Amino acid sequence: MSDVAKYTKYEKARMIGSRALQISMGAPFLVKLDQAELAKINFDPIEIAILEFDEGVLPITVKRPVRV
Repeated sequence: MSDVAKYTKYEKARMIGSRALQISMGAPFLVKLDQAELAKINFDPIEIAILEFDEGVLPITVKRPVRV
């Protein structure tokens, strides 16, 4: 995770869950994984989404309300 974007555990869970749903529906992976790595994580969409989150390549952003 980059130093600029710090997410709460709820934001992180929402982002990973949304991306895992996309992956389970057939979206392409955004990280390079070979068959051995996929077999190691049992082709689990949540684990793939976590790997993408850790690499910082998730195409999902968080919009926070502006506090005055």
